[in-house]
Amino acid sequence: MRKRRLGQTGLEVTEVGFGGIPIQHLDAVQTKEILDACLESGMNFIDTARGYTVSESFIGEAIEGQRDQWIIATKSTSRDYEGMKADVAISLSNLRTDYIDLYQFHFVKTMEDLDKILSENGAYKALLEAKAEGKIGHIGITSHSVDVLSEALDRGGFETIQFPYNPVESQGEAIFERAKGLDIGVILMKPIAGGAIRQGEISIKYVLNNPNVTVAIPGMDSVDQVRKNSAVGKEPLALTKEDLDIIREIKDELDGAFCRRCNYCAPCSQGIDIPLQFVVEGYLMRYHLEEWAYGRYSSLAVKSDNCIQCGVCETRCPYDLPIGEMMKRVSKNFKNYEETLKK
Repeated sequence: MRKRRLGQTGLEVTEVGFGGIPIQHLDAVQTKEILDACLESGMNFIDTARGYTVSESFIGEAIEGQRDQWIIATKSTSRDYEGMKADVAISLSNLRTDYIDLYQFHFVKTMEDLDKILSENGAYKALLEAKAEGKIGHIGITSHSVDVLSEALDRGGFETIQFPYNPVESQGEAIFERAKGLDIGVILMKPIAGGAIRQGEISIKYVLNNPNVTVAIPGMDSVDQVRKNSAVGKEPLALTKEDLDIIREIKDELDGAFCRRCNYCAPCSQGIDIPLQFVVEGYLMRYHLEEWAYGRYSSLAVKSDNCIQCGVCETRCPYDLPIGEMMKRVSKNFKNYEETLKK
């Protein structure tokens, strides 16, 4: 499989990597089969996270004895020094290794999050120490906010960024170009829009045509998906007329009902985190992580049920999404799942 240099890290990663979210609904045996298929395909990059429940542990077990064949990335939502220090130790144990190639700040949503991470006793200090001790190799950041990543690039200290990118979510293209100019690696999450795009291989092919990106990490939960997705990293990337026609169809299908998590809809008068409603709904409906998604949704103090259909958010949305109707859909989907639990 073709490789690209992950910015200033110097790591040579395959164009298609393994996204570790979906294996949460599998078992250790299935995970082993999938990661063996990844290795057989030539893939060498794994991305997981502390927040993906059993993902780190299953991956660690699956790749035992193969550590030197993998570049491992994980991440944590800890924002303070002690929390991040503890998470690094847990990740090392779960992944059954004494060294993690890339450790990332996970889902940095606001400038306040970034400020806390970079404060005197923030999580960044813990990763600098872990790097000095040889426990991690490089430091990265993930976000769904262009503004947060732009500020992170201004402040420096991050060797990679991770952001959504697919035919429907193109808002990160300017950030990718800027990162490439700074020799910062660009990792693409959601290259098939969390499973919303049915023609996954063409979507991956589309994002890899951007010369400013390094690696796409689609979530995979079957050997068949591994074979199809990894093939994109071996076959010619030139988009055919048929490919372009399919990409136009994808945009037409999803443009009017797909949240890009830009957060321009905020603030909600009821305190609802609007983009988060659609994120957890995606885990419920497309990732087969129903139990996890339901637990996450239920833990929210304010959720889609609290929407009063005032319509203010819709006036702010640059994509003219029918947010009120979409919120009704989220509530309905979670109520339907709740009913199945009672049966």
